[in-house]
Amino acid sequence: MKKIIVLILFISGPFLSAQSFDFQYDHYSVIVKDLDKVGAFYKDVLNLREIPHPSAPSGFKWFAIQGNSQLHLIGKDSVAMEHSKSVHLCLATQKLDELIASLEEKKITYWDWPGKENTVTLRADGVRQIYLKDPENNWVEINNAVH
Repeated sequence: MKKIIVLILFISGPFLSAQSFDFQYDHYSVIVKDLDKVGAFYKDVLNLREIPHPSAPSGFKWFAIQGNSQLHLIGKDSVAMEHSKSVHLCLATQKLDELIASLEEKKITYWDWPGKENTVTLRADGVRQIYLKDPENNWVEINNAVH
């Protein structure tokens, strides 16, 4: 009997000590040169709600995405960054067609993943996605994934 208990404890030991940090998504930060222009894009085009920075009166614009998730824009005098589509903020909405209509009405170009203008990508998992650029060419993916 002792051998069985020792064996069970030995086998289950790694599982009992496994640690889960239970992460939640908090925020995504983007460095921008023209804080007002880029902030207006996220506020007026993507309809994100601007929220106050807890301590800095200038140099930042924060936006609520969903619940406690946020986008932080950080204003800097110079921004040295290559804008690869692989580095992007991704937002999901079940109103993708409404957003596309809004973008087209505002004459804002969007792309599919390969780079064709005003085209939607259909991923292998059935999720539809588009990519657009903010005024400083930071990429934003918007898809209709269900969370």
